[in-house]
Parts: sequence; C-alpha cells; structure tokens
Amino acid sequence: MTEAQTVDVQAEAESEGDDARASAREFAIIVNGRGKVVHEKVLTFDEIVRLAFKAVPAGPDVTFTVTYSRAVKPQHEGVLSPGGKVTIKQGTIFDVTRTNKS
Repeated sequence: MTEAQTVDVQAEAESEGDDARASAREFAIIVNGRGKVVHEKVLTFDEIVRLAFKAVPAGPDVTFTVTYSRAVKPQHEGVLSPGGKVTIKQGTIFDVTRTNKS
C-alpha cells in the first residue's frame, strides 16, 4: 500500500468514526417537566408533541402550543409554530399544552 492509500484509508476510518459518534450523540431534554433523551440535534414541532404525549390527542378542534427555552442561540427561547423546528442542546426545555379551538 502506498503512503497516499494509507492516508486515504485512515481518513475514511476517521470519517466513519465521526459519523458513529454523531449518530450516537444523546441530548437530555425536558418535555412537560419529564426528562427525555433524543438523538437528533434539530427537533420538529410534531416530534416534540409526540414526546409530550404517549397518545397524541387528535381531532378537528385539537391544537397544541409548544414553548421552549435553553435552546441553541440566536433563538434560544420562544414559541414554536406548527411545521417549525428548533436546534436543541443539553437541557433544552419544552412545554407542550393541548388546547381546543373555540
């Protein structure tokens, strides 16, 4: 094996190691006062609602409000709209409430 091939093999192995570490990363967050562990750095509105409720309430009059704090800046706190997403870090806090349309 030539020196260039050796470097390529090492670079490939390091890249695979980085991918494994990134996919194995865990984020401890809080949803409605309960600790949860997730593996994605970006969470969507729907994913957060599913984390909040074992059985997600459904119906034409059911809506959800998702607020968050301690997320990645610049939007480290706020209200997440349906279809939105937020970049999290260790300790990000979510409050999810179910409301009925009136």
